[in-house]
Amino acid sequence: MTTRAMSQSFDFEEYPPAMALEAVILMLMAAALGAIIAVFIIPMWLPGLALSLFGPSTKAYWYLARSSGVTAYLLFWISMVMGVAMTNKMARIWPGGPTAFDAHQYTSLLGITFALFHAIILLGDEYIKSSLGDVFTPFAYDYRPLWVGVGQIAFYVITIVAFSFYVRQVIGRRVWRLLHYLSFVAFLAVLVHGIMAGTDTETLFIQGLYWSTGGILLFLTVYRVLHSLISRRARAAKHRASAAQSSPKAA
Repeated sequence: MTTRAMSQSFDFEEYPPAMALEAVILMLMAAALGAIIAVFIIPMWLPGLALSLFGPSTKAYWYLARSSGVTAYLLFWISMVMGVAMTNKMARIWPGGPTAFDAHQYTSLLGITFALFHAIILLGDEYIKSSLGDVFTPFAYDYRPLWVGVGQIAFYVITIVAFSFYVRQVIGRRVWRLLHYLSFVAFLAVLVHGIMAGTDTETLFIQGLYWSTGGILLFLTVYRVLHSLISRRARAAKHRASAAQSSPKAA
């Protein structure tokens, strides 16, 4: 079967998860362990190295947190773009249904991994001075608690949506679709979190990043809604025409 034929007949709601659940859990554990080692183990075992790498003058923890946060945001954005491309049939043109679905799921899971690292590595930031409870409890931070809390809730929502791939047969299609609609709200929350909680939001690069990615996703979403409305009207018109043609024969 050709790639074109596969993309036209592809039903993403029946497609298996792109990554084994065990591999996802190991990936998340590796991210958490890496952050914990950087925050707790290196300062304890290698104080000289910790002082040179993570001293107050270098701001290494902040750089690690910010870079991982921006990476997580971009991965979530790619996941959203691939998801919308599948539902509005644009994925048939490129990159194809199966490829878009795999990219959609891979990037969402990778985004969760980077977001987890982003949250835990902040334990080492001397400016924020957060605790483990602050990291996982929404609105518990002393630093911009509202906007950090918005990001924390978004993380939990995206995690639930991403892991719903593995229980899709249990919860059913309807619930699975409703959960995926929450992705739009969660992504908006991530965007707001990045803008309001990020300390580099005023830089030209970050502003361009947020404007461009947000604008592209908004365009694709509006196109998706219009495409759905037009398709429904076309199907309704076709149904009425078919009913009108069959009614004289019935009489």
